[in-house]
Amino acid sequence: MPSDASPSGDPAPTSLQQLALRLQDFAQQRDWGQLHSPKNLASALIVEAGELLEHFQWLTEEQSRNLPADKKQAVAHEMADVLLYLVQMATALDVDLIEAANAKMEINGGKYPVGQEQRKKER
Repeated sequence: MPSDASPSGDPAPTSLQQLALRLQDFAQQRDWGQLHSPKNLASALIVEAGELLEHFQWLTEEQSRNLPADKKQAVAHEMADVLLYLVQMATALDVDLIEAANAKMEINGGKYPVGQEQRKKER
């Protein structure tokens, strides 16, 4: 199956909005809606983030930057799990993730202006 199609044969989502709709449909077909409270979705997101972290446990900085192909694919799947739960949580709370991310970047820009970077101390 081409990577631009879903398992159902429909075109794969190319935006967060399309992904959110596909996730809603996926959950509805399985009658999972009653399980997808913000609390449960946040918990599931953290579990998946922990599974993502497991792939890097005990690696050196260099190893973490140069993952073998099979490990990189496994990491990509865990990253996708985190994204999927985050998108579902945003839907449950009616949060526009792009708008929220842009607003947060503005806040961070004020907190951490250019020219005031913290430099790693040489040892």
